[in-house]
Amino acid sequence: MNFDFLKKRFMPWMGALVFFSAMSVLAATAVWGGKAGGESLHPALYWEALKEGLVRCVLCPNRCVLQDGQIGACKARKNVRGKLYSLVYGVASSVHLDPIEKKPFYHFLPGSGAYSVGTTGCNLQCKFCQNWQIAQIFPWQTESRSLPPAELVDAAVRLGARSIAFTYNEPTIAYEYVLDTAKLARAKGLKTVLVSSGYINQKPLEELLLDVDGYKIDLKGFEDRFYRDLTSGSLAPVLEAIQTIHRSGVWLEIVNLVIPGENDRDEEILALSKWVKENLGEDVPLHFTRFHPQYKLLNKPPTPFETLAHARKLALGVGLRFVYTGNAADEEGGTTYDPVTGVPLIRRVGFFVTENRVNSEGVSPDGTHLPGVWS
Repeated sequence: MNFDFLKKRFMPWMGALVFFSAMSVLAATAVWGGKAGGESLHPALYWEALKEGLVRCVLCPNRCVLQDGQIGACKARKNVRGKLYSLVYGVASSVHLDPIEKKPFYHFLPGSGAYSVGTTGCNLQCKFCQNWQIAQIFPWQTESRSLPPAELVDAAVRLGARSIAFTYNEPTIAYEYVLDTAKLARAKGLKTVLVSSGYINQKPLEELLLDVDGYKIDLKGFEDRFYRDLTSGSLAPVLEAIQTIHRSGVWLEIVNLVIPGENDRDEEILALSKWVKENLGEDVPLHFTRFHPQYKLLNKPPTPFETLAHARKLALGVGLRFVYTGNAADEEGGTTYDPVTGVPLIRRVGFFVTENRVNSEGVSPDGTHLPGVWS
């Protein structure tokens, strides 16, 4: 066996794996208290007072109307005596230093560390939820600890992260926490990215976009049937949010989790890809990722690798320039190619960058400018 070849091929990303594993342990140690969650009340934004003590939350399309003491569908916002409060402000259930590629962002500070935090709850109820242990519960149903924005930002700086990522569960429902943290992060030279379903109303989204730097949207399917039956939501608000993010200039990447028998038909893949091309242009990265049976959708098999490769081929065929596959071992699907010359520019193994030939201004050795955030 050629051990020299193996060293050259795998040692770079093994080193990265050791680094990020060690940093994740340090991150958890630095901020983790490991105590049972309680009820934390912080004044919420985006709600309306109604008669007889009712309130209407207008943060997301659910528009929950709540009596005194009631909690919204997201499990994170509560009516307390006629006023709406967040239950998850500054309360972290999960904290890690991750590679930015894990989110996934492939055109945003490649190879950098993203200090990643999650709260609890979600404003959708996806039957295939990959993080249901925190996304489909109330704050007091898991271990958590207080992690206010200033402490979160300081920890990210101390650990050498270049961004803070709100991820693991839906960041929209922690809106006030995200907004305050993003403002502090920018003042300290950090960027803020969100890993989101995009299920948010226009006005709060527009305010948030003034302070965040990257949005990864899970476009879960391209039929309203899919959203209605499998997520409890609807498609139109997500498409509207995606267009709003793109118009704002905040960096955008899109992920489609391909589920066998649910959203993997050629017609749906083509319709989604054409919509991206026609509404966002050819340069927004589109990721097709592999489904694994989770939560309430255990009767479906994992997505075949061939399905992902085929979806990528279809999307490239409609004119998208940056199409990737994820949650599967696929060197071609994980590589960024020069769209002009076809030369590999950024190679990845799993979540780790093994080669990056794009400079800090986003320019390839052949002079092609790649869209993204590179510095």
